[in-house]
Amino acid sequence: MRTDTAPRPTLLSDYTPYNFSLDSVTLDFDLRVEATQVTTTLSVSRKAGGPMRLNGEGITLKSVSIDGQILARKDYQLTQTELVLDNVPDNCVIEIITQCNPSQNATLMGLYVSGGRFCTQCEAEGFRRITYYPDRPDVLSVFTVKITADKSKFPYLLANGNMTDNGEAPGGRHFAVWEDPFPKPCYLFALVAGDFDILEDSFTTMSGRDIPLTIYVDRGDAPRADYAMDALKRSMRWDETAFGREYDLDRFMIVAVRDFNFGAMENKGLNIFNSSLLLADGPSATDMNFERIESVVAHEYFHNWTGNRITCRDWFQLCLKEGFTVFRDQEFSADQRGAAVQRIKDVRALRARQFAEDAGPLAHPVRPSQYEKIDNFYTATIYEKGAELIRMLKTLLGADDFRKGCDYYFETLDGTAATVEQFIESFEAATDRDLSQFMLWYEQAGTPVLDVKRDSSSVTFTQSLRATPGQKTKRPMPMPIKWQVIGKDGPVSDPQMTVLNGASITVDLPNDRPDTTLSVLQDFSSPVRINSRNETGDYLRLMGGDPNSFNRWDAGQTLATKLLSTLTGAIESGRMPRVDTALRDYVSALRATLLSPDFDNNFKALTLSSPSVMTILQTRKASDPTAAALAVDWLHRAIGDRLRGDLLPLYNDLQDSGPFSPDAAAAGRRALKNASLALMGASFHPQAAPLALEQFNDATNMTDELSALVTLSQLGGRRVDQSLSRFYEKWEHNPLVIDKWFAVQAMRKLPGGIHDLSDLTEHSAYDRRNPNRVRALVGNFAMSNPHMFHNIDGTGYDFFTAQILDMDSRNPQVAARLAGAYEIWPKLDKARQALIQDQLRAIMAAGPSQNLSEIAGKILG
Repeated sequence: MRTDTAPRPTLLSDYTPYNFSLDSVTLDFDLRVEATQVTTTLSVSRKAGGPMRLNGEGITLKSVSIDGQILARKDYQLTQTELVLDNVPDNCVIEIITQCNPSQNATLMGLYVSGGRFCTQCEAEGFRRITYYPDRPDVLSVFTVKITADKSKFPYLLANGNMTDNGEAPGGRHFAVWEDPFPKPCYLFALVAGDFDILEDSFTTMSGRDIPLTIYVDRGDAPRADYAMDALKRSMRWDETAFGREYDLDRFMIVAVRDFNFGAMENKGLNIFNSSLLLADGPSATDMNFERIESVVAHEYFHNWTGNRITCRDWFQLCLKEGFTVFRDQEFSADQRGAAVQRIKDVRALRARQFAEDAGPLAHPVRPSQYEKIDNFYTATIYEKGAELIRMLKTLLGADDFRKGCDYYFETLDGTAATVEQFIESFEAATDRDLSQFMLWYEQAGTPVLDVKRDSSSVTFTQSLRATPGQKTKRPMPMPIKWQVIGKDGPVSDPQMTVLNGASITVDLPNDRPDTTLSVLQDFSSPVRINSRNETGDYLRLMGGDPNSFNRWDAGQTLATKLLSTLTGAIESGRMPRVDTALRDYVSALRATLLSPDFDNNFKALTLSSPSVMTILQTRKASDPTAAALAVDWLHRAIGDRLRGDLLPLYNDLQDSGPFSPDAAAAGRRALKNASLALMGASFHPQAAPLALEQFNDATNMTDELSALVTLSQLGGRRVDQSLSRFYEKWEHNPLVIDKWFAVQAMRKLPGGIHDLSDLTEHSAYDRRNPNRVRALVGNFAMSNPHMFHNIDGTGYDFFTAQILDMDSRNPQVAARLAGAYEIWPKLDKARQALIQDQLRAIMAAGPSQNLSEIAGKILG
């Protein structure tokens, strides 16, 4: 729906409980592709005065009855978004019959058809596209669902809970009845009907219950779900061990669908997954795909307790379930793949996405105070920063007290729709600690800056937090700071913990030797930016002697960022970058780590990775983004040149002709091998092209094949087009791999510029309706191709805006997320600022959806 006036925002301060209880809900689906009829029966009891307001969008009301009496049209109010019943008895049964057209539902919210199958997505506000209902998370009820459909086309009929009945129906149809005994909000409702291959297994819980596990996938894809099934079983066991949480229903099901707005959805007992985050095998999926599948399968399963059994009172509390569950999946991944490496990956993602969000016009608190469209608040701040707050809580309390608080939370709030305050109060009650100040982390937007000032015998930590949209005045927040004194040959003190509760604190140094450096914020103990006043020698000392793996890696990243900022400035001024002492020493430190037997291959590969263009732009003002991209290219070339004698032997030593394994050790070996190949390519090593071509032709796994293709695309020449053609011909029947093919081209400096990119949107394999495909091409172009996206002629912005508006006509959620790429504009040079502002004004003038209007309007300011 388009709007000509700004909608009234929803405010946290306006929350009032719903005035009715829904004691039970029965849904009867007569599934037909173009005209599905839904009969909804609500057993209702009144809690407070006033009419009953039921949300509904894009559906047709056929009839309403109360206690068997059909209402006349004058007995209710009906708008485009709401059904209002004025005279509802205190206790009654309401029946509502609606009709919808799933085949025309391009929003992919509510009930829709994907690949010839029925599917639902109801979070956040999709259930209102199925029937009229109080579509809010604090209305909990037990659901009974009957599904009737054509048996030959839809042999599997699935919903939440446990199947209690099934059988034949007239006209070649059949039915199934599902009951979920646990009260839930409607956003957790799920229905799937279609034809699938299935993968079956089972899990025995800690109390001895045997739980059947089933994954439903496209025909022929069952073997590619093996890893997801293994990850699911490991997740179930881990949650029992780490949090004492046992699965509760009689079965657990996952369904893979190709057309999906999100990564996955935690519907009670019936998770629905984007197929890109469920299907994998060595030949067609990269190591990153395997890692993501493992993480997301765990995340959605963990939601069973942190999101389902305890849900959100309102959408302002979204971080209550998402931040907590991200923390839990990060802890799981750390146990599966190594704590140090996982911490680096998590913080790298946080800085790339959430720090940028906090620094721009879209900054908002972890718990916002208002929104226009809740769909727009599924952000890095809610998820990743929300997880960091849980991690800080664990750091402040200690592992044992943290577990006590979690147990108290699960035991006292099970079956409720809770708030962040109730979550924090659980830890206060379990540990007798005052955590009232900690709530500021949920209420204040922005990334704090931690200033570190050292004198001869002490160190002073000072925090500050700049103004953000809607919040000018900020208060000090509790900040755990892990730190240690590092000398030339390693640590010269034990690790320290200082909790900064006020604006500033001064503590004595345990060792006052002058030739030492402070390793501050070890393990990234608080989600802040740090101003340490360190010089090059300090970073080199940490790179060589810090026992904390995260800070050792981070010292290299910080030094590289400073080098890149200098290089960017030189390029902007028209000067030729040069190799100076700092750069030589930095590469020497990289080399020492690369050749050391003390570090695993995953850590070495991460050490070789350079900061992104986005990272550089966040540290500078009014920068030319193409200059920053050229600086990154130049640094890669310089590293490759200075490590030339090491990279080829390393690449050869890391070859592996054995069977593919997705485990951490094998993935680390491939990561370091391909990082070596990429650096050889960046420095135009004479062996880079033939090695990349040989690896591309002979690869037996997608990680090596795709890495070689990316290196070839960077080297350029006719071999690139030939290799891309071969890749497409080999994989044209695998949609997930073709997404990768589009992504590689989206990140290339295409010979024909924006015209070549535009031609790709007309390719026979490009589907404008599929979010995965659009993100692969359009999203990767905006986020990973600064040379073309930020071309000063503006053609990259013109293309991107056209694609946003095209997507908005079908799927406003995806369009709004794409538009977030423009939030970087305040960090750019004045010419590009003006170009992007013009694009945002054009979006607003086009009469966009409410989703897109909110994002574009906030970015524009």
